[in-house]
Amino acid sequence: MSDALLDPPAIQPARFGQLEASVASLLETRLEVVLPQAEAVLPLEAAARSLGRPGTFALNLNSKPYGAAFGRWLEATGASVVGVEAEGHNAIRPEAVEEALKQNPSVSVVSFVHVEAASGVANDAEAIAGLARAHGALIVIDVVASFGAQEVRLDEWAVDVAVAGPQKALAGPAGISIAALSRRAWDAMADNPGAPRDSMLSLLDWKARWLDTDRSAIPGTPSPLEILALEAALQRVEAEGLVAVRRRHRAAAAASRAGIRALGLSPFAADAEAAFVATTLSVPDGLDARSLIARARGGRQIALSPGIGELARSVARIDHTGQRARLDVVLEALEAIGGALDDGRRAPALVQQALAAAEHAFSSEMGPAGSP
Repeated sequence: MSDALLDPPAIQPARFGQLEASVASLLETRLEVVLPQAEAVLPLEAAARSLGRPGTFALNLNSKPYGAAFGRWLEATGASVVGVEAEGHNAIRPEAVEEALKQNPSVSVVSFVHVEAASGVANDAEAIAGLARAHGALIVIDVVASFGAQEVRLDEWAVDVAVAGPQKALAGPAGISIAALSRRAWDAMADNPGAPRDSMLSLLDWKARWLDTDRSAIPGTPSPLEILALEAALQRVEAEGLVAVRRRHRAAAAASRAGIRALGLSPFAADAEAAFVATTLSVPDGLDARSLIARARGGRQIALSPGIGELARSVARIDHTGQRARLDVVLEALEAIGGALDDGRRAPALVQQALAAAEHAFSSEMGPAGSP
């Protein structure tokens, strides 16, 4: 008996190549795109280990938690890494990046995360990339959480390496990832004798065994289910329209922030630095975010979670990523938070005001067309 999950169709090289082209089109980039068949952390580490080596000076922007990892991988290669730390709830300040580059003229790689989904903070990618470009450094950017939710302009920003994950705003699979690379990046990797080869962490293997060949054989063993799922995700995004998908994420973020404030709470990230894939809020003093979220959920599947790492006790997250970027998801999360505050004693009228504020904010962002 045939089973669609156990007996998927074989993926032909031409189909895989077309999928790469579709991804590049959605990214609106002329960079070369490869699709490593692993979660996005693999090509991120692969990029770090392919570019880093003794004698390399890199500037890594640590907006936590994901921004820190790239710096550790670079250091493991023997590269000298200068860090710029985010201050408090804020995004990385471009002024701090500019000063770090002035103080470290030997920097040849600048790496950063566009959107930290864990903290709900978005870095100013355009400004940071502009500073790195003027310095002559290779630009490495993690757009895993931003691609599909916020504008990502790789060519305009002159990005050299970008890594994306379909599992966020595109609402696709987590087991396949996207890496886009410039000629400068490929040349720097090829010039690095310590860059991984014959390895899952080798981006150069993808170039040698796929991009620079007649593309008659996909490297490794294809993962049909992940490939088919990515195809389906792209088709759904294309049917809705990428602009509409981004607008829906922006509207969900606006609704979340309006509702949070109406409940008497404070968003964690400043308005100008707020991510569109998730909204974070500071829990009231004396409360533990994990306990608050557990009460709010009440055993239900609600798009709420505590912060990650050092934010686990003080920050709660409303996850409005991908297909969860909808008004009903946000309203359910706000109502659950409101019901959990003060052990459920918060005035029902206040909760209703929060829901009304969220609905108004969502409608204002969506415009006359309404919710898709």
